[in-house]
Amino acid sequence: MHVIAIDDTFAAWREAALQALAQRVVPEKIDWRIRDDAHAAAHTLFDDEAVTPFAPTVPAEVRLSRELAELLNDAALYREPARWAFLYRVLWRWHGGDRSVASPADTDGARLYKMAKAVRRAKHDMIAYVRFRLRDAADDTPTPDLPEYVAWYEPEHDVLAWSAEHFARRMGRSTWLISTPDGAAWWNGSALRLERGPARSGDHAAHTADEAEALWLAYYRSTFNPARLNESALEQHMPVRFWKALPEGSLIPSMISEAKSGARRIAQASGVGMLGGKSVPVDAHSAQPARQHPSTLDACRRCELWRHATQAVDGIGPGDAGIMLIGEQPGDLEDLAGKPFVGPAGRLLDVAIERAGLARDSLYLTNAVKHFKWMLRGKRRLHKTAAQQEIDACGYWLERELERVRPAVVVTLGATALGALLHEKVGLSDCIGETLDVNGMQVIATYHPSYALRQQHDEDRQRVLASIADALVRARELADAVKEQQRAPD
Repeated sequence: MHVIAIDDTFAAWREAALQALAQRVVPEKIDWRIRDDAHAAAHTLFDDEAVTPFAPTVPAEVRLSRELAELLNDAALYREPARWAFLYRVLWRWHGGDRSVASPADTDGARLYKMAKAVRRAKHDMIAYVRFRLRDAADDTPTPDLPEYVAWYEPEHDVLAWSAEHFARRMGRSTWLISTPDGAAWWNGSALRLERGPARSGDHAAHTADEAEALWLAYYRSTFNPARLNESALEQHMPVRFWKALPEGSLIPSMISEAKSGARRIAQASGVGMLGGKSVPVDAHSAQPARQHPSTLDACRRCELWRHATQAVDGIGPGDAGIMLIGEQPGDLEDLAGKPFVGPAGRLLDVAIERAGLARDSLYLTNAVKHFKWMLRGKRRLHKTAAQQEIDACGYWLERELERVRPAVVVTLGATALGALLHEKVGLSDCIGETLDVNGMQVIATYHPSYALRQQHDEDRQRVLASIADALVRARELADAVKEQQRAPD
C-alpha cells in the first residue's frame, strides 16, 4: 500500500496523480491523505508510512477531453473525504483507454457528473447570495489592510477561491473581505489573498447600513406582490439557509406574514394600501389578462406549470431540420439554462447522436411539455411526470413547432412524447421498432435517455443506449431517402 500525503488542493493532487500514473500504481493500492503540515516539503509526495516507498519520477502525460478536464476541476471542489481517491480512479481508467468513465451512463461517470453539478450549483449560489456590507466606521481594529466591505458566507463546497476571483474582477479598487467557516478571501484593490483555517461569523461582522443598502431594501420591499406569493418557489430560488446573511433576509418573514394576514387580498403592499381610493379584492388568477392564445411561450398560462418553473424551454435547432427529436419535458438543468437536453440525459443523447452518424446542430430538439414539473426532495428538484391536461395544454406549442419546421422524420423519446404526438396514450414497447406515418411525417418511437440513466447495470444502460442510437440511424436513413426523393426530377 502506498500512502500519498498532499495539500488539499487540485494542483497538489494533479502532481501526485501524474507521478502515480507514471509508476502504474493501481487506485486500490493508494491511501490518499491530506497533509496536516502546510510547510512540509513540497516534493515529498510519498511519505514514510508507505509499505513500498519510491522516489518521485517523471509525471505521466495524459490527454483529457475538454469536458472531462472541466468535470475533474469542478469535482475536485466537492467536499468529500474520498474525493481524491475517486478522482484518481477516474483518471486511471481514462489513461488506460476506458472512455466510458466520462459518460453519465457509467457508474463512476454518473458520480463524477453528480459531484460537478453540485459544485457548479454552489458556485452559482455563492455569486448570487454573497452580500457585501459597508464595514462599521467605529470598528478601529488595528489591522493594516482592513477592508471597506465585509461579507460572511457558508458555501457547501470549496468554491471560495473561484468566487473570490469573480468578485475581484467585479469590485474594482474597492477593498473587501469574505469570511467562511473554512477560510477567508481578502482583496486590497490590486491583489487577492486567500487564507485557510476556521473563521467565525462574528469575526468581521461589524458593518453599517449605507445608502446603497437602504435603497436596495426599499426597492426589494416595493417590488413584493403579496397576491403572487408562492412560498415554495421563493424558498427554491432563495433557500432559507441563505436568508441570515442577506440584508433582505430579515424582511422576508414579515412580508410573508403580511401577505397571509390580508395583504394578498388587495394585491398590494401596505404602504400603497393606505393611499386614497377603493380597494378591489382580486386573486392571482384574475390578475392575469385573458388571452385565448398566448402570443409567446414565455407568456403562456394554459396550465399551472409556469408558476413553479424558472422559465419556459422552447425547442432549438434549424428551422428546416429534416429530423425532429421530441422528449417529455425539461429537467432541472434545462429549466435553469432555458435550453433542451443540456443535462445528464442530454449528454447521453449526444452519445447516441454521435453513434448514429448525426450532428446535434443539424437536428431540431424539443419537448412535449415546455415547463419543468418537479417535486422537492431535500435540496433537490426531482422530475415529476406531467399530467395529461398539462400535456394537452402544451400540445398547442408542439403543433406550432411541427408546422414551422415540417420535419420529414420525428423521433419520439419516451411514452409521453409519443402520446403527445398521436393525441392518445400508446404503449411504448408496442411501437419500438415500428415506423408510423402521422400526417405525412415518418415517426419513430424509442426510449428517453433518462430511462438509460435509471438502469442499475452497465449492460442494461448500454442496451437502452444502443436502441436509441438504432432509432436515430433509421431516422437518418429515412430523412436521406426523403431528400433524394425531393431532388429527383419529376
